[in-house]
Amino acid sequence: MDKRNILKKKANSLPLTPGVYIMKDKHGTIIYVGKAKALKNRVTQYFGSDTNHSIKVRKMVDNVDDFEYILCDSEFEALVLENSLIKQNQPKYNILLKDDKGYHYVKITDDKWKKIEWVKQKTKDGKYIGPYHSGMIVKNAVEEARKIFKLPDCNRSFDKPSKPCLNFHIGKCFAPCRANIKLSEYLEAVDSAVAFIKNGGYSESEVKALYKKMEEAAENLDFEYAAKLRDRIDAVSKISQRQKVISSVHKNQDVFACALVGELACVQFFKFRDWHLCDQEHFIFEDVISKNEIYSEFLYRFYNKNADFPQSIIIDELPEEKEMIEAWVNSQSGSNVKMTVPQKGEQRKLISMCLSNANEVLSKRIERTGKETQAISELGELLGLEKAPRYIESYDISNTMGSENVAAMIVFRDARPFKANYRKFKIKTFVGQDDYRSMAEVIDRRLSEYLKGEDSAFSVLPDLILLDGGKGQISAVKPVLQKYSVNIPLYGMVKDSKHKTRAIASEDGEIEIKPTRKTFTLINAIQDETHRFAISYHQKKRSNSMVKSELLSIEGIGKKRVETLFKHFKSLKKIKSATIEELTKVKGIDKKTAENIYKYFQK
Repeated sequence: MDKRNILKKKANSLPLTPGVYIMKDKHGTIIYVGKAKALKNRVTQYFGSDTNHSIKVRKMVDNVDDFEYILCDSEFEALVLENSLIKQNQPKYNILLKDDKGYHYVKITDDKWKKIEWVKQKTKDGKYIGPYHSGMIVKNAVEEARKIFKLPDCNRSFDKPSKPCLNFHIGKCFAPCRANIKLSEYLEAVDSAVAFIKNGGYSESEVKALYKKMEEAAENLDFEYAAKLRDRIDAVSKISQRQKVISSVHKNQDVFACALVGELACVQFFKFRDWHLCDQEHFIFEDVISKNEIYSEFLYRFYNKNADFPQSIIIDELPEEKEMIEAWVNSQSGSNVKMTVPQKGEQRKLISMCLSNANEVLSKRIERTGKETQAISELGELLGLEKAPRYIESYDISNTMGSENVAAMIVFRDARPFKANYRKFKIKTFVGQDDYRSMAEVIDRRLSEYLKGEDSAFSVLPDLILLDGGKGQISAVKPVLQKYSVNIPLYGMVKDSKHKTRAIASEDGEIEIKPTRKTFTLINAIQDETHRFAISYHQKKRSNSMVKSELLSIEGIGKKRVETLFKHFKSLKKIKSATIEELTKVKGIDKKTAENIYKYFQK
């Protein structure tokens, strides 16, 4: 009996009670700790079919040599024990979050022309403000101070005049590199910026004081100084307005959103305190199947290390263990925190902003733009898929009244055409026009090639198959997928009177796509590209047929000799330009026939 069957037999003997299970490798090292409401049901799932397991779970199960378990009185008691064991053992296959993010500082260099920077580590040179836990706070504080006091963010030397950069021309820096400002005046601006950072900005009374100074300077005809104060007040006002835009309806609130592309995911976190965004962080996860899989483990770990609890949590999708997570947070915080999914208003906008940031992080990981990443994420959500379809295959049929019946397969990988894996098919099993049978034949041949594993384009199964057509095409192809026992999402693309995609067809009906959605643009691009590739192949086949028909009019040339000529010369152009001597070198072409071909094209 192999190891998996032994473990499955052991799991079947477990009780149907709450508890914690501890997976170990052959060295006795703990590699995973989990909790369960019913131990037997949960643990036996690992050693059954791999179909619904993520890659990470499959890898973990392959490395399990044995497991232990601890019975608990309740699922919540199991949760507390699970978190304690994970913290102690740091198992390889559990979601692990660092206990701290390190410290961040504002640095004031000790150069002659002092500069303000944000850094992660203190060194012996310069002066520092901090430490801060939030890198975002430090970065924003330095950027805001630079904007308000028009300080440089470059590494230039200001002792010799030089040409100013773009920041000067757009009014973001008064350019000490131009040597038009005294060192004392520059250092005064730096000191004011440092005080601004230390005090956490300007209060209303300080802004009023600036207004008063500006008016006094204007009365004393010191218009240059008055203009500088005016610009400073404008900068403070703009920053304040921006902060008001990114604000929460709750004083203290946490926001989570998860972007999932293929089996790569990013959870973005926004932290609001005193109604304002004060921190943000993102977490990358690999080998995952769904948001629920991530949230059901991640949120426990997050609030196990985080002592700063919110009054409210909003999230883009509620995990199955919502009540348990709330109970965990409340047990840690001693308060009554609720987790909700906002459907409209400012709260929904915060979720959208959070999700956009998560998509942007993922796009950099897979070298795609945020819009492209969001498009495939939206498509996955629209179709109810467990993950965003990173690898999409699309098919179209093309013929002329049943003649030259061909099909085309195009591939979009991460929302862009992947032309290396485009393939063409000539319909072989019947003659005439039948798009349903044609589509079924093509998919059958494609899956047959997958089993052979000889062509790299067919060596991987797609995350989604799109057919140019409606419910009829889906019904024709569905039995083929069942024949090969593959579970690939299958949909059709339905066009309007202007040949633009108006909906996605499913077995149950049509799914409308809003023209404003990024998904609409993506589906249109896929359908247009599929149609273009199929038509171009069909036209080429037609052209070749017409050429071959032309050759048949030459004395001594039959269908067999036409095929032989094309096999030898590859194209009509080369046949036309061939000499009599070159033509006689073709197997089956005698000198008389070669002369006939030559004379036909040279006349």
